[in-house]
Parts: sequence; C-alpha cells; structure tokens
Amino acid sequence: MALITFTSDFGKEDHYAAAVKARILKVNPNIQIIDISHEVEPFNLSHGAYVIKSAFREFPVGTVHLIAVDTFMRKWGAVAMKLEEHYFVGPDNGILSLISNERPSIVVDTNKLKNLQTTFPAKDLYAGIAANLASNKSIQDLGPLKEDWTQLLNRQIKATKSLIAGNVIRVDTYGNLITNIPKHEFENILKLNGNNNFEIKLGREKMAQLHTSYHNVEPGECFCIFNSLGMLEIGINSGNASNLLGLTFDNPVSIHFNP
Repeated sequence: MALITFTSDFGKEDHYAAAVKARILKVNPNIQIIDISHEVEPFNLSHGAYVIKSAFREFPVGTVHLIAVDTFMRKWGAVAMKLEEHYFVGPDNGILSLISNERPSIVVDTNKLKNLQTTFPAKDLYAGIAANLASNKSIQDLGPLKEDWTQLLNRQIKATKSLIAGNVIRVDTYGNLITNIPKHEFENILKLNGNNNFEIKLGREKMAQLHTSYHNVEPGECFCIFNSLGMLEIGINSGNASNLLGLTFDNPVSIHFNP
C-alpha cells in the first residue's frame, strides 16, 4: 500500500492538516496517510527536524514523508529528495538538511516546472508531489536537479579523551532534556580511558551514574539514560526536569572523564 507520513506545525484547531490530506487523496484515494505530528512548535525547524529524524527510519524503505514546517508567509521553494532510501517533500528552508548526517542521493526542484505562487504550498504543491511519489512516479520526473538547496548545520558535540561537551536539543512533552551526546561516543571514551569514572554536568547539577530505565530512581529524583535513540537524556521521575532544573533548549551539557 502507498504510504505517506505527514509532519507539520499546523496544530489541531484549524483545517490545514485536513485540507492537505484531502488533496493527497484526490490524487490517489488508496494512499495511507500517517500523522507523525502536527504539534511542532510554529516555525521551529530544529523541533521539526528532531521529530522527523526520530521517527522516519521506523517506516518501510520507500515511504514518502511530507513535511510542512515554517511554510506560511515565506517564499521558500519546494524540493523533493531521496535520502536513506526514503523520500522527503517539503520547503527548501533547511529543515531537510537537519534530519540525517547522510547526503541525499538526489534533490529536485519541484516548483521549477509549475512556478506556483500560493499561500498554502503544503496543499497546493507538496501534497500532489508526495502523492505522485507514493504512486510510484519517478522523482526525476518531478523537477530538475537542484544543487543549491538550503543546508543548515546541526549543533555538534566536542569530544576529547577527558570531555564530551554538547547541548540540549529538545525538551520533550514530559520536560525531559534530550541532548546531542551519543551513546557510542560515550562508550568509546570510556574504553579509551580504561575505566568507568565520569561525571555529568548540567547547570548546577552533577551526576555520576547512568540508569537503564526511567524508573530506576524514586519519584522526584533525577535520572540519566541513553534513550531509544541512543542519545543522553536527563529527566526527573514523575517530574519536569526542564522546569525544576531551570534548563531548556540549547543549554550546555557535558560529561567529564577522570583518567
């Protein structure tokens, strides 16, 4: 069955998401549409990219992912790309460059052929493109190759034998602080040092223990885990770590290793 995922900053109170889905189904009523989220913070490319990159690999190879974040009141172009054997359709505002560290195998300018002017590109442009891709139309037929698509840089960690310095890249619904510090980097430095001596620092807090579950600590206590995405996450059991620790997006988090 043809499959399209849909992620946007449209929210749930207005008609926008429904109108986009209706346009997809007009092209092919047999397409299955799965919502990833419509609660991306408006205009927040970092949030949108985090949601998409956390979910898209769970879908079958060949899935089409329609992305509509920060599309209103701008003059972004529209692009389609093939990346990690998945297809992505959305605005050329840089969000597609933040969802993977790999390079796309092809990027096409999907508005070059039509040069469509619209205040609702997700419905009038992206929806039809995504529907055509999901209906097995070749991506090469959707527009000319685009070499100068907008590319942004994700926040990078700094890693040495004695330190990993990163940032909070997402505060989730529960107030948990998700960082860009990956488990494999942490394990590599532990192996390099030949011991298990480390200290996690964030704000005024210092922790020297990792947990394997959110419930390894008592309610109200802090936990540090490497989550299902393999990223360091700090939270409070049955509490909101962001509020209680006074930390939010982009705050520094570091792991210090003792030889």
